[in-house]
Amino acid sequence: MAKHYSEKDGDLKLLKGKKIVILGYGSQGHGQALNLKESGINVVVSVRAGGRGYHLAKKHGWEEGKNLFTDNAAAVKGADWVHFLLPDETQREVWENEVRPNLKKGAVLSFSHGFNIRFSQIVPPKEADVVLIAPKGPGHLVRRTYEEGKGVPALVAVEQDYSKKALKLALAFCKGIGATRAGVIETTFSEETETDNFGEQTVLCGGVVDLIKAGFETLVEAGYQPEIAYFECLHELKLITDLIQEGGISWMNYSISDTAEYGEYSRGPRIVTAETKSAMKKILEEIQSGEFAREYLLENRVGRPVFNSARKKTQNHPIEKVGAELRSMMPWLKKKE
Repeated sequence: MAKHYSEKDGDLKLLKGKKIVILGYGSQGHGQALNLKESGINVVVSVRAGGRGYHLAKKHGWEEGKNLFTDNAAAVKGADWVHFLLPDETQREVWENEVRPNLKKGAVLSFSHGFNIRFSQIVPPKEADVVLIAPKGPGHLVRRTYEEGKGVPALVAVEQDYSKKALKLALAFCKGIGATRAGVIETTFSEETETDNFGEQTVLCGGVVDLIKAGFETLVEAGYQPEIAYFECLHELKLITDLIQEGGISWMNYSISDTAEYGEYSRGPRIVTAETKSAMKKILEEIQSGEFAREYLLENRVGRPVFNSARKKTQNHPIEKVGAELRSMMPWLKKKE
């Protein structure tokens, strides 16, 4: 069983007097930075000048020249802790050109996703603690639950323990962002990275999105109205996943009709077959071997031709047009740009 940690395991005094630099102010960046700041920690935010993160940081009260920087190198100088919350594909360049030359001996280097450490895009000096603090929820939820006096569960890992107290420091950081209120589970960089990529590719994003589109297309091609297909294959998905999150699969089955439950048992295995699981195993092997990482990094180096084409194709899918029209009938849903 994995090791679990709670509020009593985090000691904020370990972070007192330390300068902690947050690189990036996106979803996780803003949530974690604000929570740490309100936990009494000395936090500095570094963002791209004029970007969306910069304007959001200014809106949230960060002051340029004091705790808001637009120069990563300047922000990192003298820092006791550098926390990477930049996109995976940009971290190596920032590390090589701006962080590594200015990282002081004994500083803590941390991440909320293990990709760049697991696949050796960042190779830290031996005189540094390297830790993972990975909240299991988006940054806005990390922020909102903290404000409510609660927290989002997180994963913690130690890749390199120079100080001999890296885990205690990581748990203090977890407490600072509110994660110990919900619970923290110990893992490794490899386990977090590989399972995270696998979940995204086969279930949460790749699997679900393709399943939605295939179901929608099947109904429309059979002559059913696109609006009805949208409701049945996309809109109601949240109702099901909410029930599963609240009480597990059995609770969801208890809450739906017997007809739906019998359809799950008798027809589900015909959709997700042994061949599907075999394909999942192949994808996991590609992640573990580094094949996916190499492919993704190369894709970014050549200007993202496959990525951009696939994104455009998805944006132009009929389900997106129908969905936009139907969501305009639902005033409780905020319009997304």
